[in-house]
Amino acid sequence: MSQSAAKELNAQDISEPQADAESLITEHLDLWTSAITSRNSTGRGSNKKIELYGIKKLRELILELAVRGKLVPQDPNNEPASELLKQVEEEKARLVREEKIKKPRKLPKVSVEDSPFSLPNGWEWERLGNILNVLNGRAYKKHEMLKTGTPLLRVGNLFTSKEWYYSDLELEPEKYIDSGDLIYAWSASFGPFIWNGGKAIYHYHIWRLDIFRGDLTTKGYLYNYLSEVTESIKASGNGIAMIHMTKDKMELLPIPVCPVEEQCRIVAKVDELMALCDHLENQTEQSLDAHATLADTLLDALTQAQSAEELAENWQRLEQNWDLLFPASIAGERAIDKLKQTILQLAVMGKLVPQDPNDEPARELLKRIKEEKERLIKEKVIKKQKPLPPISDDEKSFELPEGWEWCRTDDFCEGITSGSTPPKTEFSEVEGVPYLKVYNIRSQNIDFYYRPQYISDGYHKNKLSKSRLFPGDVVMNIVGPPLGKVAIVPDTFPEWNCNQAIVFFRPIEKALNRYLYLYIQAGTFLDSIELIGTAGQDNISVTKSRSMLIPLPPLREQEAIAERVDKLLSLCDELKERLQDAQKDQKDFTTTVVRQAVD
Repeated sequence: MSQSAAKELNAQDISEPQADAESLITEHLDLWTSAITSRNSTGRGSNKKIELYGIKKLRELILELAVRGKLVPQDPNNEPASELLKQVEEEKARLVREEKIKKPRKLPKVSVEDSPFSLPNGWEWERLGNILNVLNGRAYKKHEMLKTGTPLLRVGNLFTSKEWYYSDLELEPEKYIDSGDLIYAWSASFGPFIWNGGKAIYHYHIWRLDIFRGDLTTKGYLYNYLSEVTESIKASGNGIAMIHMTKDKMELLPIPVCPVEEQCRIVAKVDELMALCDHLENQTEQSLDAHATLADTLLDALTQAQSAEELAENWQRLEQNWDLLFPASIAGERAIDKLKQTILQLAVMGKLVPQDPNDEPARELLKRIKEEKERLIKEKVIKKQKPLPPISDDEKSFELPEGWEWCRTDDFCEGITSGSTPPKTEFSEVEGVPYLKVYNIRSQNIDFYYRPQYISDGYHKNKLSKSRLFPGDVVMNIVGPPLGKVAIVPDTFPEWNCNQAIVFFRPIEKALNRYLYLYIQAGTFLDSIELIGTAGQDNISVTKSRSMLIPLPPLREQEAIAERVDKLLSLCDELKERLQDAQKDQKDFTTTVVRQAVD
């Protein structure tokens, strides 16, 4: 047989799962990059996050295809894994004879029932404990954790913590790790790492994994296998499995072993495809950032318009880019949230509905409210509050339409104050006066039956009379994050109460509550209000809540604004729901593609 003929025969003998795997990945690039899920909260101080679900599933798929022998071709000329395992067993016996390791326990063979999937020719199942030695770290007492000495590696240092401790203890060699060692964090946060931080002592919640024959079972291949196992545990949705990951269970894990040459090809291909995932991840994030900039530009132009004509032109420009601005993706969903805030801002700037010169101007409304408030103070129905400073020109952030007036919330409300916390003995989960906490303000409404609490009627009337709430009152949280959650107290109960993290507004003219609710929803006051507290938990004082600056329209225009906003926000919610359904379809399709790829 000629050399060329032999090469041709060898090429025909090699199976080609690689072509299928690569085509699966490349043909679905749009799917991997478009399947994105959101984890959102709203309000100042919120931390909006996204999960690149498609790319996450792609990474998991690459690892699973790798350990199943479906990522690179098999070569029948490679020495089979059965021979490799014999040599590993011989090396392990030598290490025991020379007392370099303790005699390991005998592990059961991997049965057909224990085999998660069928293997390609030349592969073998083996227990992980027969491939490597699992070494425990050391637990430390507080006084042993110092500021100088040898670095002490804890699980937190592998994931999020930048706080390091050190030790001056002289320990046996197996309690140290060095660059290039394979380790595994097994408590709380967990997973494999190839350590590159130099000599360190590793904590009890980390294992050092010493490979018996590193020339036959490579660290890169074992790292990929352990990464896939870790993802499988996470995907199972069972948090208990994480907590109860023991050394015995680790050693019993069935590992698919392939020829060492194929291990090297797998590691190289995984590295190549993971680099592709990194590129896709960066590209997707840049695309989302670019889309967010587009949304900000088009929507901010509406609120920045200086005339009705300019506003109409900017709206027309937005309509021309509608499909680009609101695609069926997380970017479109974010743009809708931005549109909703823009609608609210336009509403409180007087740009959402036309002004009617026949409406009674807001200054007349404020005069009547002032007279009524003075009467209530005189009759001792409400207390006189310390006067607030006059409104300066610097505080006015835009020019008001005809008939509008700048005022402070205290100008049209009864005494604005927050609630307080009664003793635990006054609480009940079944009866009494409903008691609101910040977590009951959800999606800009009162959700009392989310963790409901009541206080006794007597304590409500006698001890907490200053924080009695009534239907129609506007409540807002003043402790964050996030700040500015707002709701109107419903008529589910005749009276309510609240804790000190909530401030409430009771307009003297009851009809003002809807507009005040929309104004707080718009959130623009948070940009100018002075906060107290730390960056981690900002607070709005009750005094600042009283002095909030608000552009007040005529009463009839307030009603028109509220109706218009309700209609537009409802349309936004319908659009958002359709986009979310489309995203769910993308996520489900991604999951289906991955499942079919490994079946």
